[in-house]
Amino acid sequence: MAGSFIPQGRTRSFHRKPMSDINVVPFIDIMLVLLVVFMVTAPMMTQGVQVSLPEVQSTPINEDQEPMQVSIKKDGTLFVHEKQVDLEDLATTLKAIKEQKPGTSILLRADKSVSYGTVMQVMGALQVAGLVDVGLVTEPDRKSKR
Repeated sequence: MAGSFIPQGRTRSFHRKPMSDINVVPFIDIMLVLLVVFMVTAPMMTQGVQVSLPEVQSTPINEDQEPMQVSIKKDGTLFVHEKQVDLEDLATTLKAIKEQKPGTSILLRADKSVSYGTVMQVMGALQVAGLVDVGLVTEPDRKSKR
């Protein structure tokens, strides 16, 4: 009485249809890893010259285009964006940049321990270059937040 459930003359064949769906799980894994990498590295990509700015109460300024940054480090070295410039060459460098990008505003980032005279020399060079739209960059006052 033991018998086969397979009818005589037929062989068992299980042909599956080829799967046409794309497995997106590895793609999602890679995208999440890239997201974490960008979230970690993005804050490190901000302004290149490290300056200890003074803290004052102020409001942030919204700019349509990226302003030109002039930085003065603690030891008095000058930078235009991330390129080091001598004080004597600052006016000519800024004039050349102004010719390429007219209407550009300037952000002056000076270390809080830099002398007032050094800051005024840089401001004079900015005026000689014809750049009068100058903003002074500061840190928000930590004492007022408490």
